[in-house]
Amino acid sequence: MHDRHPYDLSQQYVDIEASNKWLTNADLFAETEGFLTAIQDQVILTRNYKKYTLKQSDTDESCKKCGKELETIQHITAACEQLAPTEYVKRRDGLAKIIHQKLAEAAEMIDDKSSYYKYTPANVLENENFKLYWNRSILTDKTIPFNRPDVTFMNKKTKNSFLIDTAVPNTHKLARTIRQTK
Repeated sequence: MHDRHPYDLSQQYVDIEASNKWLTNADLFAETEGFLTAIQDQVILTRNYKKYTLKQSDTDESCKKCGKELETIQHITAACEQLAPTEYVKRRDGLAKIIHQKLAEAAEMIDDKSSYYKYTPANVLENENFKLYWNRSILTDKTIPFNRPDVTFMNKKTKNSFLIDTAVPNTHKLARTIRQTK
C-alpha cells in the first residue's frame, strides 16, 4: 500500500512539485499533515482496508453511504454518488473561493484579508478596472449545457475575460477530468 502515492505521482498528468508543495507551504497542524499522509498511503480504516489488509473476513467491504462500490479511499474521496452532491461540491467551492479571494485582493476589490476558510465571495465585485463574478451563469447566443463557471474575471481595460471552473479529482480520475476540460 505504501507505494501507492509514489505510483500516483508518476502518472502522466501529475505535477510532482505542485503535488508535494503542501508539505512545506501549507502551514498545517502536524496532526492534519499526518492524517493527509495516511490518506495518501491508504492506511485509513475503511471497510476495504479492514477486509483486505487487516484480514477481517466478516467485514462487508461495500461503502456505508451508497452500498454500491468498495469502500476505498478513492471511492470515498471522489466516486461515491451519495457524497457527490454535497461533500465534493463543498470541496470544489472551497478551492474556487480561494481563487476568487486572491483575484479580488490582486484587483484591489477587497481590503479584508481574512483567512481563506472564513472568506465568503460576493456575487459581484467591481471597480473601474475589473469585474469579478462568483458562480454566475454566462448568457450566450446559443444554449450551452454548462454555462456557470465558478469564477468569472473581466479586465475592463483590455476587454479580456477569464472563465475559471475548478475540479478536485482524485488521482484515479485525473486524466479523465483533464480530457473533459479540453
